[in-house]
Formats: sequence, structure tokens, C-alpha cells
Amino acid sequence: MERTPMTSVPQFEGWQVPSMHFPTVAGQAFAVQFGQFLDQTNGVAQSQRLFDQLSAFALNFDCPWIAYGSLTAHQRSWRSVRPGPAVMLNYPEKWQERYFEMGYDRIDPIIKTSRKRAGAFQWSEVYNDASTTEDERRVFDEAATFGLRSGISVPLHGPDGSFAIISFAQPWRREFQNRTIAYLQLAALHFHLRVAKFADSSGIHDVPNLSPREKECILWTARGKSSWEIGKILGVSVNTVNFHIKNVMRKLDTANRTVAAVKALGFGIIEL
Repeated sequence: MERTPMTSVPQFEGWQVPSMHFPTVAGQAFAVQFGQFLDQTNGVAQSQRLFDQLSAFALNFDCPWIAYGSLTAHQRSWRSVRPGPAVMLNYPEKWQERYFEMGYDRIDPIIKTSRKRAGAFQWSEVYNDASTTEDERRVFDEAATFGLRSGISVPLHGPDGSFAIISFAQPWRREFQNRTIAYLQLAALHFHLRVAKFADSSGIHDVPNLSPREKECILWTARGKSSWEIGKILGVSVNTVNFHIKNVMRKLDTANRTVAAVKALGFGIIEL
């Protein structure tokens, strides 16, 4: 198979990317890995599989955690997302729960910065920016206590004012090298275009049908209640609560209950 020259960043999907020259050995290794990522994802037509491929690629750059979310021009937080595969992430579940419990989605400085930026940025840039408030810095500080100590975010703006954000996080504090940022940004763009194309062609905007009990369980989950607390509220066992929540996760194609709750809110299935 013909490859793009190893010393430059590949171009694809009509996007023109400036040539960037890296040290020969490292540049070749990253170029090969990126080429493999393109090959592995081009035939994939399922959003979760695409996310899994992106996660595997990011591990080459020591980024075990990824978050993807898409918003319209008027949406201010992930809670208002609707509809489609708008949120996918593999962040530690305890941090996801804490993030929504504290309402950090409403003050997340990454969302604010992404509205104004066209290219990838490091979290340290936002943290040290004079316009970042102490409340916004607390989002980063608390994320670090759950292991997400540094990262980059890639804003991906659409022609209608909508945009998506893909963030890559590391478990230690350090600055990302320019070549790492370049390849993660390219991979994020490719992933986003594939997910958008798949969503447009697959009718993924259909709202999943949840039973009344499933709606109750995921509503109380969205309100920050544990399975034990939900069981007490509804007068059912913990096992029954977990059974319904697992059904919701399956129907909404999510890996954990927190994202399922966000998606249910986004689809308008439940309201807080």
C-alpha cells in the first residue's frame, strides 16, 4: 500500500495540513502508527469501535484516557447534548460521577476555551491563563486527584456553529511534544469525521425506547443517587436497580451509568 512520505504529516478528507518535520526515527514511528490507525478505522461503521481504535492509537502517546463530546452553538454543557453518539469517554468512572455531581460540566474551562480556539491546546495553557477563574482551575485540580494530571484538547468546529471536543489525558504532569499534539489532532479530526458520517447515514438520531422503570432508575442516577439509594426510593432491590440500569446502558450504547444518564438527558428521555 502506498504511504505518505514519513517525514510529513498525512493529508486526508480534504483538509490541508502543513508539512511538519520531525526527528527521523520518531517521525517514522509515529507516521507508521498513524497510517495503521487510518487503515484500521476506514472500514469501521460503528461509533464505539471507532472510539476503541482511537483509544488504542492514543496509547502510543501515553494517553490512556480520552473524552469526546459534541455541542451545538447554543449548548453550554454536556447535559444539554442531544442527540446521537454525542458523548463517548473512558475517563475513570469515579471522576465522571464527581464531574457531573459537582456541575463541573457547566464551568469546564475546556469547553469555554474550545469555543474560541481553532487548534489543539494544552490544559496547562488554560490553567495558567489570566482569564481562567479559580472555580475553573478547580476542575483541573480535582481531575488531577483522580489521575488526569495533564492533557490536550482538540476543538473541531462545524460549519453550522456546532463543534466537538476531543481530549487526551495523561496520569502525570508534563508538557506534550509538538509532534504528539500534531498526530493526536489529526487522529481526533479523522475520528470526528468518521463518527459524523456514520451518524448521518445510519439513522442514529432515533430516540431509544426505555421502560418506565428504566427511566426512573436512570433519572435518579442523573441526580447522583447510588443503586442502594435508588432501591430505597423506588422500593426495589439493588439487583433490580442494577438490572434496569444495565438495560439503559445497553440501549444507549454506553460503557457506564454516568454517560448513560448524560445521554438520556440529551435525548430528552428524562429531565432533571
